[in-house]
Amino acid sequence: MHRRRRTALVLTAAIAAAAPLLTACGNDAHPGAAAVVGGQRITVAQLESRVDEVRRAQRAAVPDETQYQQVLASTSSLTRDTLHNMVLDRVLHRAAQDAGITVSRKEVEQMRAGLEQQAGGAKGLQTAWLQKYGIAPARLDDNLRLQLEAQKLAGQLGTDTSQPAFWKALSKASQELHIALNPRYGTWDVQKSSRVDAKTPWVREVTTTSGGQPVTA
Repeated sequence: MHRRRRTALVLTAAIAAAAPLLTACGNDAHPGAAAVVGGQRITVAQLESRVDEVRRAQRAAVPDETQYQQVLASTSSLTRDTLHNMVLDRVLHRAAQDAGITVSRKEVEQMRAGLEQQAGGAKGLQTAWLQKYGIAPARLDDNLRLQLEAQKLAGQLGTDTSQPAFWKALSKASQELHIALNPRYGTWDVQKSSRVDAKTPWVREVTTTSGGQPVTA
């Protein structure tokens, strides 16, 4: 498998490997919950608000109605993809906390400055993250913090995000958080380590090559 494709699937596989950690949560027990992570709900309203952020950004970036309809068609799984991003954020943050890893605001700013330079400016970076990863401009710094936590965790383990040691750390965090996913947003196929009804890259690790170009999954 091509390295870029492998990297894209790394964190999806990592969380799925911890199955049955992402299991159906009963609506009676958690009414209005899209997911429950560490005893805290991600509500349907919170999920819909996050999806609306992306849709508004897409609408602003693509004023032509025909093209916008094409964007909608190509991102039809946005709600499920967004929920997975929200869950993964908490899982990875817990794994980083367990390892004593922190990411400073300055580190995020430095990473963003470097990526903006490569993308031709702040607008270019925002557009790239929106189009490629479904990240709204307002959430860009949060996503970069996630990337840095992943990089630091892998580095501390003496590995990279494609290796079992990294997966094990995320699986441990998932177990600690007792994640439950509302079945309306999909289920996990344990054997295939993937979600049954959609291909969902949860996160793309971002690094920089020696040539100064970002490596994204």
